Amino acid sequence: MLRPADRQDARFLRDMLRHAYHWRLTEDAERPVYRYVRNWGRTGDAGVVAMEGPHAYGAAWYRVFTADEPGFGFVDEKTPELTIAVVPSRRGKGAGKELLEALLERAQADGFEAVSLSTDEQQVGWYERFGFEVVSESPHAVTMIKRL
Repeated sequence: MLRPADRQDARFLRDMLRHAYHWRLTEDAERPVYRYVRNWGRTGDAGVVAMEGPHAYGAAWYRVFTADEPGFGFVDEKTPELTIAVVPSRRGKGAGKELLEALLERAQADGFEAVSLSTDEQQVGWYERFGFEVVSESPHAVTMIKRL
């Protein structure tokens, strides 16, 4: 079951950051991953949480960043950057697909024209299946965008 993320989910989203950005945690001290959940619930924040009974096991969320404080997959100040993570024991069972599709629907309903993300090059093919396109690459990551 999916439900909308709210302010009370900030701690769970923070915990999910280590799953989403495990490959980046020590890469860039100037842009800590905590910015993806700090003060969660501000204008422009939205997300979905995957639940089984009372237990959350995955989440997908987005937030808009500024040019002064960009996220890893920053494109512009109008494009929210998404983060998605599923606990390891639930991967490969369709939870990521379900979370991503729900979040893309939400972004479109919220009036965004596109969403962006930063990923490891090994995940590019998975995101391409959902219509994401590569917009830039670095030695450590790939930035992708999906037009809605």
